[in-house]
Order: sequence, then C-alpha cells, then structure tokens
Amino acid sequence: MTAVLGGCGLTGDSGEVTLKLVAADYGDSKDNSSQNYWDELVKSYEAKNPDVHVEVDVYSWNDVDRKVREMVDAGEAPDMAQIGAYSDYADKDLLYAADDVLSIPVQADFVSQLAGAGQVNGVQYGLPFAASTRVLFYNKTLFAEAGVTPPKSWDDLADAAEALDEKGVEYPYALPLGAEEAQAETMQWMLSGGGGYTDDVGTYSVDSPQNVTTFTWLRDELVGKGLTGPIAPGKFNRADAFAAFANGDVGMLNGHPSLMKMASDKGVKYGMVTTPGADGESQNTLGVSDWMTAFKKNGHQDEIGDFLDFVYSDENVLDFSRQYDLLPVTTSASEAMSTAAEDKNLKPFLDELLLSQLYPVGKTSWASVSADVKKRIGQAVAPGGSPQEVLAQIQGTAMRVGSAE
Repeated sequence: MTAVLGGCGLTGDSGEVTLKLVAADYGDSKDNSSQNYWDELVKSYEAKNPDVHVEVDVYSWNDVDRKVREMVDAGEAPDMAQIGAYSDYADKDLLYAADDVLSIPVQADFVSQLAGAGQVNGVQYGLPFAASTRVLFYNKTLFAEAGVTPPKSWDDLADAAEALDEKGVEYPYALPLGAEEAQAETMQWMLSGGGGYTDDVGTYSVDSPQNVTTFTWLRDELVGKGLTGPIAPGKFNRADAFAAFANGDVGMLNGHPSLMKMASDKGVKYGMVTTPGADGESQNTLGVSDWMTAFKKNGHQDEIGDFLDFVYSDENVLDFSRQYDLLPVTTSASEAMSTAAEDKNLKPFLDELLLSQLYPVGKTSWASVSADVKKRIGQAVAPGGSPQEVLAQIQGTAMRVGSAE
C-alpha cells in the first residue's frame, strides 16, 4: 500500500462521515491477512450505519507503527490506529480517552490487567485489542527419547536441557535474545526469578538483585554449558526459534499461542506447561497486548465511539481471537472462550492471562528502554559477560529517559 493516508472530514453535504483506521496484520499470508477480517467487519457495520464509512488500511508489524507516526507527524493522523504502543501519543494529548469514546459496558468489560496497562497517569488511552501470554512449549518426542519430564523449576529445566543435549538435540533450550523480541524473553525470565522491569510501585528496577541472579544463572547454567544451541542468544530471533521448534530441532522454549499451529502444521507433538521458576512454577508470566487508539485530530468522536463499540462486541472479539490464535481482551469473551470446546487449546494461555504482568507501556520511556534491551541483553549471557554491568547500563538508560515522567 503506497498511497499516502490522511484523515477525512465530512464528505460533501450529505452528512456522511468517513473514518480512517490503520491496523496491523496478524496473518502470515494474503489468504489470512487481517485486511480480510476488517473488510468483513466494516461491511457488516456499514450495513447498519449507512452514514458512516470506514476505510481500513492494514500494514505489517514491521511497518505499521512507523506508518502511523509518519501520518501523525505530517498532520494527517487517522481516526483510529491499531498498533503496538500508545503512550507517546497520549503524552502529547493527541488521543481520546476511553471515557470519551466507549460506552460504559464496553469499557468495563476489558480484562483488568489489560485495562490497567492502557493507562497514563490513571487515565486509559490505550484500548487493548489483542492479547497473548507465554507458556513453556516442549517437544514430547524429544523429551521421551531423552527420558525427561516437563520442568517445573530452573534446575529441572537445566537437567532436561543437559539430557536433550546428550541426545544430540540442536537447541535443548532455545533462548531468543536477538533484536526482534528480546524484551519479551527477557521479561519472562525476569518474572520467573521474582523480578521484572519495574518494582511494585512502578519504578524501573532493571538491575535488581533478582534480575542479576536470573541472568547470571542463564549465563552459567544454560548458555555457558552449550545448552542454548549453535547461535549466540543475542543474535537469535524469536521467529527463528519458533521455526526451529516447528522443524523439530528445539527441546523447549517460551512461546505464545501462534506456535501451536506452526508446530501442528509440521507434525510436531508438543506439550505446554507453566513457565518454570527459580524454585518451582513461576508465579507470574508475561502478558502482551496490542492497542487500539482513537485520535482527536479529525473530530468524529461519536462515530469513532459507535464503531469501536461494534469492534468490541463479543462476536467480533471472539472471531478475531479465533482467527489468529490470540486471547480476547474482554472478560465476557474470555469467559465464553474458556468453556468452548473449540478453544480448548487456548485454555492454558487464558488461565495465565489473569496472572500476567505486562510491559510498562504506560511509560513514554518504555520504547527507549525496550530498544536498549534489544541492543544489549544478549551481552549479559555471553561467555565472560557481566549481567550486573549490562543490566546497570539498561537501568541507566531507563533512569535517563524516564526522568521526565
């Protein structure tokens, strides 16, 4: 899509309104592109609301955030954008708050963890759109051949990895700390060690003793012993780790729901368990949400609100979640999915959602901190690397860019 997008006002004198929505693509081919989902949804909405037209342009995740930023910078913000972050726009007072556009029943139906993560200074600007959590996937065939059972603790995980290594498994534990999504694997491990990016009051604590202990363990017990595969974790990306698992070359790794289909399509028999923690099953897991935003630029507050109420109906939330193996962002749709036979594969992820912790996306500094994690964290587990120094460097970035918040 090369056309330059821009916000539209009222069209002609007819009283009709055209809304512009830019959205991310969750599909992996033209056949299951999110454009198809939005085209059907808009068709249904416009049939009931003939005076409102909705134009949706879908971009890949590699491009969508940049595209929206370019539009905003050019003074051509869309009416809505479904993207990966919202806090920068909220900080500049460019967005409607949830109170401004959503009906009370819709707003109250968001899963509480997700609604909370969408807030800046106690006001919700990020409307959760799609969610996922992480569990530990393991290859049942490789585990049986190595004579090991699914791990519950870090020690169990290390023991299983050693047994898999002895059987010649290429990646006993796949540790993707490459630039693609290092911030996710990093947070998952931090949480399993009782840490995280922030402390209980929301202050950055990247170099906490718990986090240092976690990455020291990773360096010494997995990476240093050659149990994470032939590629250095800092150069190993999530997509490559998932592909290797689907090819049967990985014993275990942290994964989200889309890995189920990838593995099944390749005939891999897999199991899923709660992420192992330092002394047993981890008490927290990583939750991730993508965000719908509503821009003030073109007005259209009422029309945006009415359309978004439609978007967040149970039927549409469930339809999207099922098409792309994602978790519903509303309580009512989550309850429906948790009891539906067709969604039984997603049940482990649904159960984790209520225990999940999300990135500190309400901080405008998070984008810079996340970028620094992607740049540096692989060095923390490299042979001879210093977790203390690397985490302290990232903490320094967090304190510097977060000082104005």
